[in-house]
Parts: sequence; structure tokens; C-alpha cells
Amino acid sequence: MSEVTNVAAIFGEDVFNDKVMQERLPKKVYKELKKTIMEGKALDPTVADVIAEAMKNWAVEKGATHYTHIFQPLTGVTAEKHDSFITAPREDGTVLMEFSGKELIQGEPDASSFPSGGLRATFEARGYTAWDCTSPAYVRKDAAGAILCIPTAFCSYTGEALDKKTPLLRSMQAINEQSLRLLRLFGNTTSKKVTPSVGPEQEYFLVDKQKYLKRKDLIFTGRTLFGAMPPKGQELDDHYFGTIRQRIAAFMKDVNEELWKLGVTAKTQHNEVAPAQHELAAIYSEANIAVDHNQMIMKTLKKVACQHGLQCLLHEKPFAGVNGSGKHNNWSITTDDGINLLDPGKTPHENIQFLLVLTCILKAVDEHADLLRESAADVGNDHRLGANEAPPAIISIFLGDQLEDVIEQLVNTGSATHSKTGDKLSTGVKTLPEFSRDATDRNRTSPFAFTGNKFEFRMVGSRDSIASPNIVLNTIVAEAFSDACDELEKAEDFDTCVHDLIKKYATEHQRIIFNGNGYSDEWVEEAAKRGLPNLKSMVDAIPALVTDKAIGMFGKFGVYSEVELRARAEIQYETYAKAINIEAKTMIDIAGKQIIPAVIGYTKSLADTINAVTAAGGKAKVQVGLLDEVSDLLEEAKAALGRLIEADKAAESVEEGEKLARYFHDTVVPAMAELRAPVDKLEMIVDKEVWPMPSYGDLLFEV
Repeated sequence: MSEVTNVAAIFGEDVFNDKVMQERLPKKVYKELKKTIMEGKALDPTVADVIAEAMKNWAVEKGATHYTHIFQPLTGVTAEKHDSFITAPREDGTVLMEFSGKELIQGEPDASSFPSGGLRATFEARGYTAWDCTSPAYVRKDAAGAILCIPTAFCSYTGEALDKKTPLLRSMQAINEQSLRLLRLFGNTTSKKVTPSVGPEQEYFLVDKQKYLKRKDLIFTGRTLFGAMPPKGQELDDHYFGTIRQRIAAFMKDVNEELWKLGVTAKTQHNEVAPAQHELAAIYSEANIAVDHNQMIMKTLKKVACQHGLQCLLHEKPFAGVNGSGKHNNWSITTDDGINLLDPGKTPHENIQFLLVLTCILKAVDEHADLLRESAADVGNDHRLGANEAPPAIISIFLGDQLEDVIEQLVNTGSATHSKTGDKLSTGVKTLPEFSRDATDRNRTSPFAFTGNKFEFRMVGSRDSIASPNIVLNTIVAEAFSDACDELEKAEDFDTCVHDLIKKYATEHQRIIFNGNGYSDEWVEEAAKRGLPNLKSMVDAIPALVTDKAIGMFGKFGVYSEVELRARAEIQYETYAKAINIEAKTMIDIAGKQIIPAVIGYTKSLADTINAVTAAGGKAKVQVGLLDEVSDLLEEAKAALGRLIEADKAAESVEEGEKLARYFHDTVVPAMAELRAPVDKLEMIVDKEVWPMPSYGDLLFEV
């Protein structure tokens, strides 16, 4: 029997959290730090020295030998450089262990070795990391020992953001300021801070490590570039919420315990739709902490998987033919005194503040649908969005029957007089109690769905940082709040003005509301009639970053400068081109060195069999037919391989940036599909013992 886990006892034990700070910091220092966290006040260097010493002593007691400024460069993953606490040897041969306030507050990694979109040249190496004291430091324990991890922002020598955290913090400032403006207009004088809260749901696949190591495509690209569907996939819906296998359960137990110790509120775990697919969800936290925690979750999933002889796959589409993985980003706005601005209450038609917030969000999403779509753009997501397993590439908002009815009343009559309510649901079984039914259903095909007191943005890719979508959400809503406040603050009659503004926003942006089936062809046609953008690929979505509209909005709120936006667009194009290039070269390598030689060997075996059978006077009609079929497919595969090699080679002469990304999308990706088609057919014919890599059945069901 396994040991009993006392969650309350271990939760946060490796985090330099508020409880630890109160115990270890002088009262005055603690108050100064809390003021910095709550009010954004600058931290005095002498105070930083005291905090650094206390943090170091606490970490050393937990076995830490090194510290690191952990940051989130534009690669989408975390980066870190480890420094030991050793400062200098003493004359007596002992060593001095120190950690100063300067070392806590500021670091200096090489800025030119990370993607910068031209913000940093190779010879311009200096960059800085700055301590984000709003996200707690923690001690991470792994094969390297115990490391004190300090969450930081990352910027260039000239001040531009080179990371995901800096613009996220800027966007949080923007929505805080504009939300407080709005609340003050409604008479709220007590709330001091408004924070976007985020609860991400993380999907992932687990496969056997030894089988994974026999698939070069998984190793180099994170997804299978070849693979025929097994006889059974997800058709029976028997994996979703099914009993968790013991090997996977043991893995999940260890993941939970590691995350709980790090203060991550791992809450929900279950099997997902596809075989070998699972999900982990955390409880809501402030947006920047939620982003940090989600990065920690992904890192922990991969680390613990290795300890269990497994490999965690975070790619959005590791297997063709079964559901891919996403990351649902649940977003709301709450005050420091517990008010959720997205809580409609029991009678939303009477909740004027909520209706203004809601219609502002309609306005924000409608006006910046392209930007929100771009925030979820990822090479892997191109395989997933719009594929009847994830939201379509068209941004729309699901409100549900209750709120859609309220909006229709506002648009049609100018006022809302009633709200639909839930009722009692009877199962027809006397021993089961009646229970309340919500006033509205849910819609899993919607990319941006209202789910009671929050919006669920369902487009985000499973391996992506959730920073980008939250930066966009925070900023576009801040802009909508700002526009509303500009009108209301100069109004002579507030009540009339707010009523008119709600009706105006609801009427002008009603087109973004869609409660129907987002998977249907009819919706694609309807969305086009409404004028909603349908950005089907990452390459199509990237230009949204550098429109005049986006540059103006982000600049107004100080979230991104024009230079920072253009750099990010350049990085996105470069990322797409590099990812597809790696996939193409991997296909070329596998097809040329593994698959085609294996099939040639199989045809020789067939030919030898035919000769032996006919020499013995027997009929070899089946063998001959099989040889002809395999030979035809082999010829098709070899020709497709040649075309892919030519297409990939031709990319070298294409200008870098958008042109190169579009070339890979329009030319190389179709050439890859042409090579895959005959190879997957061959896998269904060639002897399994001859096929050079584990099949989908091996990977998905032998875990």
C-alpha cells in the first residue's frame, strides 16, 4: 500500500511564500515587500539585501546549492542559468556563501542567443533579468540538486521586452487601471486592485519511453510524421474519463505531489478523449502566477514521465487521426476584495455593471478577433484548429441561452426586462435527488465561451505559454473599458449614458455571438457573411500583430512598442519556417534511411518467396499481387521523396521572413503530405517485423 499523502502538510513547502516571509523577514522589511507586491512600489536596495539573505538561508536549509533567475524568452519555454551561492574562498580554506540584494533583483544572461526579431544583434549580447516579486521564489529539486528559482522578467540592454512576462505584467497594469476607472463610476470606492485571474487546463499524451526512442519524428519534431491508424482509435469513447491505468495513476500521483510542494494548485486529472491522452487542471490564480505555474506544470510532466519510463508529448497533434491536445485558458477579472466582474448574478438583466463589462468584452473580441486568433497561433495548432476536435479558426463568442436572450432584448427593444432561469432537473429515478439545472448549456465548439463567471478561451495550443493570449485579452478589454469610461466620465446623466452605451455595444458587436455548432460548414459560410476573419494557419494569423490597429492599442497602454511587435512578428515567421524545415528534413531522413530500405528488403523477401513457390510448382498469384502493390507504392513514395527534397532545397533561395514562412506553408507542407500518403499505406501492407518503427497501436495502447 502506498504512503498516505497529507496535501495540506506538503503544499507550498518548497515556496518562499507569504507565510515564510512573515516568519523570516523583519516586520518592516516584510511590509515594504508587500507594498511593492500590492502597489507596485519600487524596492529599496537595503531592503532587497535583507530579503536576499533570508531567501538564501531558507533555500540552503532545503539543500539548495545554486540559484537561478528563471525567465520566459520568446522561445516559448523557460530558460535558466545556475549560479552557486559560493562567493569566495577564505584564508582558512572554508568557503563563503552569500547572496546579495543585487543578485536577487538583477541578472545578466546573454540576450543575443535568444530569438529577438532583430532587437539584438549577435555582437550585442547584454540583456537583463529583473525579479518579479509578485511571483514567489521556490526551490526545485531534480537531478541537478536543489535550485533556488527566482521568477524574472527579461529585457534587452536598450529596454525592449525579450520575454513573455514583461508584456504580461504591463497588460495587467493596463486592465487594473481601466477596471478601477470603471468601478469608480459605479460607486465602488473600496476596491484597490483588479487582477485578471486564470485557470489553465493542460492536455498531454504519455507514451512508453523505449518506443518513443525508436521514433525519430517524435524525438526531433514532437509529432509523428508517418503513421497509419490502428484498428481501434477513439471511436468507442471509452478512454475519456475512463479508469486511469495503474502506471499512469502512479505517474499522476508523483506529478501532483511535486506540484503541490511547489505551491501549484493541481486540482483535476482525468483521461482525455484520445487513447494515451490525459489532462491536468489547476485552480485559478493571478495571471502572471498562472503563467509561471503552467510552465512549471509542463516541465514537471516531462520530468516525472522520464522517472516512470514514459515520455510526455505536449505537441498539439502528435498523432494524426485522433484528437490533439489544447490548453483551455479560463479567464476572469476579480478585485482585491473578492468581486468577480464577470459574475452575472441571479438576474443579469438587472446587473448594469455586469452588462457593461459583458458588452465591452463583446466589443473587444469583435474588434480584435484577428489578434486573439494570433495569440493562439502555433505550428502544431494548424493541425488541430477547425478539425472537429477543437474550436474553428474563426473567433466567436458563446454566451448561452440566458445571456444571448438578454442581449437580444437590449438590441431589439432597448432594454432587458427578464432573464431566463434554470429549473429543477429530474432523472426519473426516485432514489436520486432532484438538482438544479443551469440556465444555459455549454458549447465545446466555441473558441471563446462564457461559462458562468468566466470566459474560456479554448484555442491555445498544449505546449504554448499562456502568456500571449492573456496579454491580448487583458489589453483589448482594457481598451474597451477605457473607451467606455471616456464616454461615461463626461456624461451629464450617467444612468442614461450607461444604458445607451450597453445597447450600442450590444447592437454593433452582436455578430461575434454564436451559440451554434462551430464545427459545421454552415457556420463557416455564416461567419463569412458576418465579416468575421477566418485565419486558417499560423502564417495567415501573424500579420495581425503589426496592423495599425494593434500597434496603436498596444502602444496606448504601454504593453508593446511598435518595435517589439514587429520583432515578435519576425520571430513568429522564423519559428514557423524553422519548424516546418525540421519536419521536412526529418521526413526525408526517415523515408530515405529507414522506410524505403525496409520496404525494398520486404520486396526482396516477397520475390524470393515467389521464386521458391513457382519453382516448387505452386501458384504465387497472391504473392505477385502483393509485390506489385508494394512496388507501386514504393515507386510513389520514392517520387514524393524526391519532390520533397527539391522543395526543401529550393527554400534556401527564398527571402527570409514572411515570404519564407509562406513558401513552407504553401509548398513544403503539401509535399510532406504527398510523401506521407503512400508510406502510411505501405505500413498497412508490410510485415510488422520489417517495419522500422513502432506503430500507432504500439504507442497509443501499449503504455
